[in-house]
Amino acid sequence: MSATTTRPALWTPGDWNALFGFGTNILVNLLVLTGLLRFVLQMPQDVVFGRILPAAGLMMALSTGYYAWLAYRLALKTGRSDVCALPSGISVPHMFVVALVIMLPIAQRTGDPIKGWEAGLTWVFIQSFILMIGGFVAPVIRRITPRAALLGTLAGVSVTFISMRPALEMFMTPAIGVVCFGIVIAAWFGGLRYPRNLPAGLVAIAFGALVAWGAALFGLGVGGRSVTALLDGLSTIGFSVPLPAIDHLFGGFEFIGIILVTAIPFGIYDLVEAMDNVESAEVAGDHYPTTRVLTADGAVSLIGCLMGNPFINAVYIGHPGWKAMGGRIGYSAATGLLVLALTWFGVVSLLLDLVPVVAISPILLYIGMLIGAQAFQETPKSHAPAVVLSLVPHLAAWAKTLIDGALGAAGTSAAAVGMEKLAALGVLYPGLEVLGEGAILSGLVLAAIAVFVIEHEWTRAAYFAGAGAVLTFFGLMHGPAVGIAVTPGVALAYAVMAGGLFVVGRAPAMSVLAAPKPAE
Repeated sequence: MSATTTRPALWTPGDWNALFGFGTNILVNLLVLTGLLRFVLQMPQDVVFGRILPAAGLMMALSTGYYAWLAYRLALKTGRSDVCALPSGISVPHMFVVALVIMLPIAQRTGDPIKGWEAGLTWVFIQSFILMIGGFVAPVIRRITPRAALLGTLAGVSVTFISMRPALEMFMTPAIGVVCFGIVIAAWFGGLRYPRNLPAGLVAIAFGALVAWGAALFGLGVGGRSVTALLDGLSTIGFSVPLPAIDHLFGGFEFIGIILVTAIPFGIYDLVEAMDNVESAEVAGDHYPTTRVLTADGAVSLIGCLMGNPFINAVYIGHPGWKAMGGRIGYSAATGLLVLALTWFGVVSLLLDLVPVVAISPILLYIGMLIGAQAFQETPKSHAPAVVLSLVPHLAAWAKTLIDGALGAAGTSAAAVGMEKLAALGVLYPGLEVLGEGAILSGLVLAAIAVFVIEHEWTRAAYFAGAGAVLTFFGLMHGPAVGIAVTPGVALAYAVMAGGLFVVGRAPAMSVLAAPKPAE
């Protein structure tokens, strides 16, 4: 330990900013999750508010408390006062996957949403062990993977699935969204201080709620607030603590075949995502051990599913953003306590009616901006093309998600419309499908290949191309599901690339050409 005798501060003024920013991020996720459970899965209200949300709250409280403790230990060891805890919570991509790919089909097939819930619990149970075992492999992967690849694929997630929806919501209700965006960036980018040092996130949310309810009062409809809906939300208030759900968890094993199809690739996704986020925190100055992070996520997820929560825990993107706001140790633990209050007292639905989501959207866009920028700022300039390349699979995945959603809403699908008709309109759907599947892995592999080629490290580039061939052959990237020879043509292409790069690396005379000069 450091020789210093000063103990780290558990709370700083900047923790207020991070609490309101991160807390609203968690709130949005809880609201979306609640909507999925109630309105898509048609889960009984007593299960949603009496079993699932209390268990999810317990899991998140354990996670945020652990990462606050880990930050405290790091601050104590280094003697630094600027250590920021890792943000964590329910994994958003997994939330949609387990709800729409596991729970919904099984609920529809059996006619029983409880069966869907049980399958979700089993899915998280398996994922938890993948995380805990993978925690011992992840540090090795992190050591051999270029920073541009780790941060670049993270930037791809932030630009598409974190930034775009909030940005669109802002401009759909600009009187709230755009103004709130100005409020937060003026403080968090420009250093503007609000009266009495009020946190910018709180100012933005208060402004958004004031405009929305003021408009509702005068019947203008801005922000979509309704007194009737607010009164209905009061019916969910009560007190529920999580109860063991082991019988339901093992009840889901009858669907193990369906579950394994997504559990294995998403387990690998978890490993890569956690590595990316730990790397992002290290770039921001805080070094956390990858093995501890992954095993902690697996352990708290396991506790959560044993108590009835079908959603997995993950370290979030955004550590540099919360740190830049002034977040240190306390914001993480305080968020956990806030989540306990929201979930155990059943007030999530009520909050959804109080605060317009569009007032929260600018905070999420701000985080996406920071993470996207970090990939360029914290890597060599010559690696910028690799960062851009890592974004491409995520753009494909995002575009496919929008197309599928639009066609599904119209009661059709890409296959029903026809690939030739779509191609005639410039929509190359098969390309989006292949490129976008397993985007976080393909973004990492492609960027790593590009970095090593830029550095003329041909053999290392060949190894990553070979890894791409193996991952693709088994459907972990560029394929819709795990299997054998899922997309053999793409796997072969990676293998041929690997062979070519390996030959170049073994023939120095072929690699003496100077790299092209970057554009001025």
